Formats: sequence, structure tokens, C-alpha cells
Amino acid sequence: MTPSDVKATLSFSDGSPSMDLPIYKGSIGPDVIDIRKLYAQTGKFTYDPGFLSTASCNSKITYIDGDKGELLYRGYPIEQLATNCDFLETCYLLLNGELPNQTQKDAFVQNVTSHTMVNEQLQFFLRGFRRDAHPMAVMTGLVGALSAFYHDSTDINNPEHRKIAAIRLIAKMPTLVAMAYKYSEGQPYAYPRNDLSYAGNFLRMMFATPCEEYKVNPVLERAMDRIFILHADHEQNASTSTVRLCGSSGTNPFAAIAAGVACLWGPAHGGANEACLNMLEDIQAMGGISKVGEFMEKVKDKNSGVRLMGFGHRVYKNYDPRAKLMQETCNEVLSELGLENDPLFGLAKKLEQIALEDDYFVQRKLYPNVDFYSGIVQRAIGIPVPLFTAIFALARTVGWIAQLDEMIGDPEYKIGRPRQLFVGSDKRDVKPIAQR
Repeated sequence: MTPSDVKATLSFSDGSPSMDLPIYKGSIGPDVIDIRKLYAQTGKFTYDPGFLSTASCNSKITYIDGDKGELLYRGYPIEQLATNCDFLETCYLLLNGELPNQTQKDAFVQNVTSHTMVNEQLQFFLRGFRRDAHPMAVMTGLVGALSAFYHDSTDINNPEHRKIAAIRLIAKMPTLVAMAYKYSEGQPYAYPRNDLSYAGNFLRMMFATPCEEYKVNPVLERAMDRIFILHADHEQNASTSTVRLCGSSGTNPFAAIAAGVACLWGPAHGGANEACLNMLEDIQAMGGISKVGEFMEKVKDKNSGVRLMGFGHRVYKNYDPRAKLMQETCNEVLSELGLENDPLFGLAKKLEQIALEDDYFVQRKLYPNVDFYSGIVQRAIGIPVPLFTAIFALARTVGWIAQLDEMIGDPEYKIGRPRQLFVGSDKRDVKPIAQR
């Protein structure tokens, strides 16, 4: 960290001594005030629910400027990565800090490809779940269970173990997600194929059956790859912070990633695209496009309790840069599959039009976000809505493991221990039960 020449001074109106606080400069983005000695010198904590103004770590991986609508992976704009690179190149970048040359890429792809199979016993593990279990419930269990199969890479303090675990997790997540889907459908599992791309292999494991040969559609393959790239990392969000906090205890990498999967499940986080498609289906059931105007009026009414899912973002106060890319992919996929006139997609287009033109939404910068378009794309491909978040987890795994590796390698890292403002009862004595 680079110290600033400027210091912050904290003063108190009750006459208590003031305190100088160091300031550190980021390479880009806001500076931070170092409050690590605050409690020791003043006996006070800071109060910041949701950690909206608190930097919990220093990181070199991902940078977001919400006001500009900018997202950088290791300094590279997401627009350039999504246009010029594939997902495994992006994985290499997030893990290693630089984009690979051809030799490095070939070796990395071969390494990932050779680890895509999972232990056969995981099939029996799956049978313990109901067929109608939510895929994220299944994925939380499967990812955590990996630590029971790979004892040679569970020491989070061993850099080599973390590298092996990273490759295994990136390689096996598509297999696990596809297995969870096949199990829910009662279909036989499709084993991975080493001659296919990462995205192409995933599509085949999802949709191939023994009845006929499955041919990967290159448009859908590229769309899936782009979804993976756009969701690979997103700075210190809820699930990434969960992985870091869980990993700070020294638990194994598989357990830490399973914690991230569980956090991602929430509808305010990874479940947002699932919530968006459910909203579209609800509007369709109400009457479709003819009811869009009525629905949007309810959204504007704060007392209606109706929320517009898939629009706006907590971080981006401008257009989500990932949404622009996903919009392009959405149009390509719908055109390829001849779904431009599908009622649900027509409904989505109408919602998009209103949100981009209506002053109420424009003034509040409630632009369509990546969840809006990625949900439409996945539904068009044939992926069931409950599986959307599991695919998000698949893509985000590389970001989680990169963040975890960075944290463990940081000499300043400590086990996470947030503080609290206690507002409960004062100390009191227990009375005998007859006197209560």
C-alpha cells in the first residue's frame, strides 16, 4: 500500500484527544483511511452496516467505477476481454495477473481439461437429494463434498495446494452443474469431452443424450463463454467477501467456495436473474405485453410493493458495462434460434424500451443490468430458470479462488472478526424461576 502525504484527523466534541489517521492511496479509485488503531487509542469502533464505506482488504484483481460504468479485470476493460478473449484466458488472467501467451494458454487449457471428470461416488451423493431440490442446494453440498475426495489439496496455507484446488474447481464446476441438471431431469449423466472448449463441453454435458450425437452450436457456445467471462469476478461483493471471511479461518478451499455458493444463492445477489425471469413470467400470466404499462405504473408506486427485477445495480450508477455486452449476445442468440417473436422475449424488449425511455427510470438510472439479459439468453438456450444461479456460481468460482489466494498470500491478513454496536440489555442477575 502507498501512504499518502495527507492524514485525516479525528476530533471529539467532548474534549477527548484528537487522533491522526493514516491515509493510503489506491492505484485508481478512492483513497482509504486506516482505522486499525482506532479502538486501541480511543476505545471506539466505526459503524458501517453493509460495509458500504469500509475497505476490508487491498486487492489487485478487480476494479469497479460505478459512476463511470467501468469494470476492469487486472486493469483490462471487461469490454475488451469479452470481445478478444475466451473464458479460460480470463481465468488465467485473474489467477496469475497477466494474460497468457499461446504457450501458456495451451498448457493452462490442457491442465483444466484434464481435471474435468469427478469421482464416480458423487453420483451416489446426488441420489441423497430429492429430484426437485433447488440446484443451488445441490451445488452447495457437492462443492463442499469435494474436500472429502481431494485430501491432497485442502491445506489453504500451502500455495501449491491452492493452485491445485483452483484448477480442480474451475474444471469440475461445469461437470457438477450439468450433473445437478441431469439428475433433476432423470437423464443419464454426460461425461466431459476433452476435444471441446470449456463452454462447448458444458453445453454438451447439459443437453446431450445417448440417443443421438450432440453438435455444439457455435453461437450458443460463444454466448455461454461470454456469460462466464462477465460473471467471473466483481470485486468485494457479498459472496466474494463470504469466501474471504470463511477462508480467513484457514478452512480448506472447497469449503470456502461452498460458502460462496451458499451466499450467491440469495435473490439480492446471484439469484437476481432467476428473479427477473420469474417476474417476466408473472407479467405474461397477467396478460403479457398489454399489461406492461400497468405493471410499470405499479413499480413507480412505492406503496404497491411491486419491484422491477433486472434493472439498476447497487454499484453501477451508470449503465452496467456487462449489460451492453450481454445485450449484443442476447440479440445474436434470439436471432440464431429464431426466437425474436417469442412472447416472453417480446415482453422483455418492451420492458427494456420503457425503462430506457421513461423519465422516471432514466432519472433514477434504472438501466437494464447484466442479470436481465443473461437470464433471457439462458432461457433461450434451454437452461431452466432455477439453474441460472448455479451457472453464475460456475463462472464466479475463478474469481472466488483468485480472491482467496490473494488474501492468504497477504502478510497483513487476519481471521475476520467484525465488531458490533451492542444495543441489548445491561448486565443483570438471573432470578430464581419462582421470582420471574
